[in-house]
Amino acid sequence: MSKKSLQEVHESINTENPKKWKRILSFFGPAYLVAVGYLDPGNWATDIAGGSKFGYALIWVLLMSNIMAVLLQALSARLGIVRGLDLAQTNREYYPKWMNYILYGFAEIAIAATDLAEVLGMAIGLQLLFGLDLIWGVWFAALDTLLLLVLQRFGIRKMEAFIIALVAIIGGCFLVEMFLAKPNIIEVSKGFKPTLPNTEALYIAIGIIGATVMPHNLYLHSALVQTRKIKRDYESLKRAIKYNFYDSLIALNLAFFVNAAILVLAASTFYSAGLHDIDGLHDAYKMLSNLLGPLAPVLFAIALIASGQSSTVTGTLAGQIVMEGYLHFRMNPALRRLLTRILAIIPAVMVISILGDSSVNEMLIFSQVLLSMQLGFAVIPLIHFVSDKDKMGRFAIKLPLKIISWIVCIIIIILNIKLIYDEEINVYSNKDISLSVKIILGVVSIGILLFLFNIVLYPWIKRSHKN
Repeated sequence: MSKKSLQEVHESINTENPKKWKRILSFFGPAYLVAVGYLDPGNWATDIAGGSKFGYALIWVLLMSNIMAVLLQALSARLGIVRGLDLAQTNREYYPKWMNYILYGFAEIAIAATDLAEVLGMAIGLQLLFGLDLIWGVWFAALDTLLLLVLQRFGIRKMEAFIIALVAIIGGCFLVEMFLAKPNIIEVSKGFKPTLPNTEALYIAIGIIGATVMPHNLYLHSALVQTRKIKRDYESLKRAIKYNFYDSLIALNLAFFVNAAILVLAASTFYSAGLHDIDGLHDAYKMLSNLLGPLAPVLFAIALIASGQSSTVTGTLAGQIVMEGYLHFRMNPALRRLLTRILAIIPAVMVISILGDSSVNEMLIFSQVLLSMQLGFAVIPLIHFVSDKDKMGRFAIKLPLKIISWIVCIIIIILNIKLIYDEEINVYSNKDISLSVKIILGVVSIGILLFLFNIVLYPWIKRSHKN
């Protein structure tokens, strides 16, 4: 089997155009496919929750998450350009088999959590716009499997153009809504001062980080940059890294402004009106109609459908990359999409059937917290690989960037450990939960922590044995 990442479109775009502006533009595109993952419906849930409950206080979390995202996506692109391998392939090459199986499992959990948010967002958008029952909307979301197959026939450039068009629709909708909401700019600026009002704010802040810096995007970006045909000499690789960084910087900053617009919209409408308990996207839709008039909720629903639809394409590609990279197992894209969709649809249908539509927002926020908890398992190997002078040569990251990268990684891990600790304290103090469940939860948590330490230490131990 070929080891090429995304074989159908591998090196399908020429970057050696004699006209400089065309040469630069040929590198632009992969980060926009990555950026839609930062605009999926899960982001909406955490942004609206943060804005309605705490006003502008959590804007700094969005900014911090965006800075983290730019750094990590740039490292991911660097790995793909220099090594010619995606993150999953590099993990398979470097870590022992038993570790790779666990890493693969965590990557699939992250993709399933992303897909859950997409399915729910799409279903909610259809319900808001057309009155379609939520469960039918969830099943209808499975049909977009066909969309990726159509897009893949036209090539990666057409796929990138389609995604950029959807991102433009989302951005345009929120630009109009921001104009209608008229936020207080002075109050908005105060939100850039770091503060966490309470434990609930921490939970939502971690959800925002999980919704912004998404683990499957690190796999995706390292593969998408390989759709460009790049010469293997030093200057060509250096140029590719530089232009891909600009691509990431522009695309992810656009995503930041959209996410900030959602949070600011929630703060300037709901929080300012004393509506601190907006229970998900449904309530947001209804309240926007009351506060801003009939146009605002229609734009909200259209943007939500565009968000779910754009994210679904990149989620499928990430699933293909992870499965092929870790397992060297190739699956028909339609079948892969259907499998991923089923893994998202079954829990969604079960929870909605048992707990009703009101459970949707909790599922969305939980999916983003679940994503954040997977981040360490993607970020730690990535930093190790781009720091490896033996494999990366002159393109290995220098000490200052290495220190910053590890600080970002430590922040993510500490926040997640804090969240898990707080949640487990609540579980252990609940007398209705059986002792066996508490023991299992404790063992699983310790096991995950030990595995995390293994991933951190293994490359250093391996390198010391070589020396």
